[in-house]
Amino acid sequence: MTSNNVTEAEVGEPSETAPVKSVDDRLIDELVDRAQAEGLQLTGEGGLLQQLTKRLLESALEGEITDHLGYDKHDPAGKNSGNSRNGTRAKTVLTDVGPVEITVPRDREGSFEPKIVKKRQKRLSGVDEMVVSLAAKGLTTGEVQAHLAEVYGADVSRQTISTITDKVLEGMAEWQNRPLDAVYPVVFIDAIHVKIRDGAVANRPIYVALAVTVEGRRDILGLWAGDGGEGAKHWMHILTEIKNRGVNDVLMLVCDGLKGLPDAVETVWPKTIVQTCVVHLLRNSFRYAARQDWDKIAKLLKPVYTAATENAALDRFAEFADAWGKKYPAIVRLWENAWEEFTPFLRFDTEIRRIVCTTNAIESVNARIRRAVKARGHFPNEQAALKCVYMAIMSLDPTGKGQARWTMRWKTALNAFDITFDGRLSAARQ
Repeated sequence: MTSNNVTEAEVGEPSETAPVKSVDDRLIDELVDRAQAEGLQLTGEGGLLQQLTKRLLESALEGEITDHLGYDKHDPAGKNSGNSRNGTRAKTVLTDVGPVEITVPRDREGSFEPKIVKKRQKRLSGVDEMVVSLAAKGLTTGEVQAHLAEVYGADVSRQTISTITDKVLEGMAEWQNRPLDAVYPVVFIDAIHVKIRDGAVANRPIYVALAVTVEGRRDILGLWAGDGGEGAKHWMHILTEIKNRGVNDVLMLVCDGLKGLPDAVETVWPKTIVQTCVVHLLRNSFRYAARQDWDKIAKLLKPVYTAATENAALDRFAEFADAWGKKYPAIVRLWENAWEEFTPFLRFDTEIRRIVCTTNAIESVNARIRRAVKARGHFPNEQAALKCVYMAIMSLDPTGKGQARWTMRWKTALNAFDITFDGRLSAARQ
């Protein structure tokens, strides 16, 4: 596309050796300078970007119908060809720069099917991606609607926004059922709680399973909504689903003392070690204590979970029980009940301890999810809640830099896992 005052010679033909530019810089500069000189806004309704978008879309549509008919507009070759142009029809499409009214060419046979702006299409794909991205960041349909109106001058109904985000449900179903790796060194399982209106508004857990691959990458295995009956039977269903998707072995599974989970893990993967998250254990301890005692309790519990051996941990815990057992017996009972799942990581070296004694790896994911669901208040149903969480997960690392940092942090730990677990990890790489 050239300006009326810019000829092809002025723009210049690319030489055989010169790199071909997608758009000439001088042409862009002249368009911007002219727009500013004439008081034309670059963005907004009627601005330069909208006008350029209109011209580009119409030019592309004209090229499509030329390819469809086999001859250029006004070309005599089209005479008596059996099909010809038949005027245009007006259409408004929502684009990244706002609503743009375009003219779409038609043919007499009605066989022309445009591709860049399909029949009955009212939004370009970038708009759908933008709506999904805004929703994934926690904006409600009303807030997305207001954002599009304020920034782009586009009037988009809440129903349309809901329809756009509903498109992710097909991808979510495919993602939830995709095949998984045969072996994972560590799987973290944790829950976030969302408010779901099912007759009455109630807090419901949504469980997230996050795995570390043998290459050190983060892989979120799936999402599951709980209904309050989270016992061994519930977890057996979830873990069996994961196994049926190809997971034959998990070296360690880290969780927050979820009821019934250890028994289910032993049934599905007999060699898997279940480890209770130490950070969660500490947090739960503080719930039974007065705020002014937290620092003192934390100081006495640290030697327990940093002990060199399980026997040493028992000695340090006995000292804690002597000091605080009378005032806070519930804390002592909490640790005694969790002891069997708390102690496994004490058998390993510091690299494995550092990784598995906490669910921080999944906590960072949950923090992003919580931000996304916080603004919603409550969800009308379980599917709406899962859709919101799924969109938040899909937008976790758009640049891929987070995944690269994650992989680097896990290199040393994976070597320790390989040695400690007798080559079960190496077998997965073969």
